[in-house]
Amino acid sequence: MFQTDIAVVGDKVRFDFNDDGTGFIYEILPRENYLSRKAPRIRGASYRGERLEQIVAANLDQVFIVTSISEPEFNNRTVDRFLVACESSKLNVNIVINKIDLDENDSHKKWYQLYSSIGYNVLLTSTKTELGINNLKSILHNKKNLFWGQSGVGKSSILNKIYPHLNLKVGEISNYTSKGTHTTVTSSMFFVGDNTYLIDTPGVREIDPYGIKKEDLGHYFVEFSEFINECKFNTCTHKHEPGCAVVKAVKQGKISEERYDSYLRMLETVEEDINF
Repeated sequence: MFQTDIAVVGDKVRFDFNDDGTGFIYEILPRENYLSRKAPRIRGASYRGERLEQIVAANLDQVFIVTSISEPEFNNRTVDRFLVACESSKLNVNIVINKIDLDENDSHKKWYQLYSSIGYNVLLTSTKTELGINNLKSILHNKKNLFWGQSGVGKSSILNKIYPHLNLKVGEISNYTSKGTHTTVTSSMFFVGDNTYLIDTPGVREIDPYGIKKEDLGHYFVEFSEFINECKFNTCTHKHEPGCAVVKAVKQGKISEERYDSYLRMLETVEEDINF
């Protein structure tokens, strides 16, 4: 396994100070857990073999996947990629659907129902109307919390609303692309009292979970677990194999078509890197 980082935000380390006030880390203590993804591709670079693992943060109590219903538009397939990355690391994960004040057609109700029905804690928020802000704040207490999501969905704005003294930089949505612009450039952890920590991360435009094989991907779609053991083959990829209980469950409406479509799209790319 190759990683792009040695020490990451959230790590517990031992360090010494030099006489000039600088310091150095001489030991990284064992991690209780960590969240990672495949390192983003560098434009113009040539890749041979699997892309590196980029560790986002370590020793987390819970992760908040932040998305927005509009500006940028909600994308369930992207949310599902974030969820798989968290599930594969066995992390406690919540979903935040932000900017509810922009939802003129109440489209958030469909996604709230879908993700709630499969067991996720879904929070609806708006920094403009302050919907859900106090509820979110109450969940953060006494934990190390990571906020993760695409650019422009409002991670820093939410944290500023809960803890104004943080004064995190926020950006605007690009009129050209309707996507967020990067304002947070490095992951930063803030102590806000009462043993509560917040980790604000840079906006993500590309998310590929790391180290997952095709035959294992289904285990990270939580609603598949009820059916996986009923498949005819224990290496079933739930795509074309005969006797697949997952496919049967989709046809019977027991697994949503939207989630299954996300699964199939992810299945196409999960092992796209070639090993030499």
